[in-house]
Amino acid sequence: MENLISIISSLSAIAFAVFLIQKIKQASSGSGKMIEISQAIREGAKAFLRREFKVMVIVLALIAFGLGLMTKSPLKVLIFLSGAGVSYLAGYIGMMVSTQANVRTTEATRISFSKGFKIAFSAGMVMGFLVIGLGLLGISVIWFFFKDVELLISFAFGSSLTALFLRVGGGIFTKSADIGADLVGKIEIGIPEDDIRNPAVIADQVGDNVGDIAGMGSDLFETYVSAIIASMVIGWNIYGIKGVSLPIILASAGILSSLVGSFFIKVSKGIEKAEFNKQVEEIQKAMGRGILIANVLMVIAAYLIISKLFVQINLFYTFLLGLGVGFLIGKITEYYTAEDKPPVLSIAKSSQTGASILIIEGLSVGIESIFLPILGVAVATVLTHYLGGLYGIAIASIGILGVLGINLSADCYGPIADNAAGISEMAGLPEEVRQKTEALDAVGNTTAAAGKGFAIGSAGLVALAWLAAFFQAARLEVVNLSNPKVMAGLFLGAMLPFLFSSLLMRGVSRGGLKTVKEVRRQFKEIPGLREGKVKPDYGRCIDLITKISLK
Repeated sequence: MENLISIISSLSAIAFAVFLIQKIKQASSGSGKMIEISQAIREGAKAFLRREFKVMVIVLALIAFGLGLMTKSPLKVLIFLSGAGVSYLAGYIGMMVSTQANVRTTEATRISFSKGFKIAFSAGMVMGFLVIGLGLLGISVIWFFFKDVELLISFAFGSSLTALFLRVGGGIFTKSADIGADLVGKIEIGIPEDDIRNPAVIADQVGDNVGDIAGMGSDLFETYVSAIIASMVIGWNIYGIKGVSLPIILASAGILSSLVGSFFIKVSKGIEKAEFNKQVEEIQKAMGRGILIANVLMVIAAYLIISKLFVQINLFYTFLLGLGVGFLIGKITEYYTAEDKPPVLSIAKSSQTGASILIIEGLSVGIESIFLPILGVAVATVLTHYLGGLYGIAIASIGILGVLGINLSADCYGPIADNAAGISEMAGLPEEVRQKTEALDAVGNTTAAAGKGFAIGSAGLVALAWLAAFFQAARLEVVNLSNPKVMAGLFLGAMLPFLFSSLLMRGVSRGGLKTVKEVRRQFKEIPGLREGKVKPDYGRCIDLITKISLK
């Protein structure tokens, strides 16, 4: 029964995404320079993913070969590869739709602010609902045919490898392009941020798609399937089929709740002539309304499902704690990144005294912003274990991702709105249009930041769920901190995030440096570029950053 419910729900999400894709394609792409810019962004994004895929295939083949030698199971290898493939497919389709929606958002905004918002958010929903639809469908099909939780672990393993490539590679690309374009364009040459004369400006737009659409989508795909599978593994060992059914049915309810909530995200037509701040506020209210409705529906559904499957409803409270932490992380991130809130205003004020104080203030606010989310995860971990043991922690990880469809939609809306604002600037559209796309982008910056916080928080709870699954499989009840091996492991574990952060930042540094040198070279060596008489070589910039990102 649970398989039928999950397959219907996942197919509904995929069908909804396909419907949105068709609606987006029917919208006008504008004309002339707008189409030219959009095509350059799309071709650059496709070129990056093609090259990244070639590198990824080699690594996948090596790991699949090693997995086959260790497990002696061709089926596990096949499911591992299917997890990687489905994750890549979700990211690729979402990215291709976003590169089509950006120019359509710009063109629609020329006619109506509400229509522009609708296209941008619809494209974000394509990514959001493809992730949850394909993720749950993959899990349901594997469980339906094999009834083996170990095979599901292979599926999660494959999806995590794709997430590593798309998130890290795309992240390095987008930040390298952003830094390089801004340092030379705005600071040295003194041209606007999205000036078409800047050789790195298309690479910057490409980065938004490969990093914040494809990368974020595959990242949360892995987190989503890992939360469900870890819960199924623990539930199978404790409660049998009932413990497996609960995560699948809860995920199905999350899809339906997100679908319903998405229909309430719309802005009124009366906002067309409103001031910039009013337009921003209207979008924020619309998104907040839809997300709140989805969460309320999810709470009701979770109570009915858990009370039906289990006599005690302690697991409902663990689910509620996870859902609450996810909602809390989004609101806290919104507070720390919104342009009219004290944290951002304090950073802006510090800029009056120079770059040094500005950097210190920015780092200070950034470090402070992690306190409440981590406190929330910590409190939720203790309470969920008290209420439901290891399975309670796993169900909490399902809770934080309960309405991932609508949360990821809001996150992926950000890069699309950013691209739309860039296209309106590069195409030289009227000031009125640029103001509207900037209003769309202003909200997108906040939702994208909230999405990153949500992704990290959910990954933390899912990691705890996997740890709980390991403890259960290894039959560990107590970890002895006086054991030197355990202490050494703690030190190594604490060190690894700093090591990986250093490597990633160094990659961004190298990419930014290459971009700066290339932009300087083109402005120096291409006659008429500074005056806007000739086009820069966008492709060379994209190619340079791609090579750095994939090293």
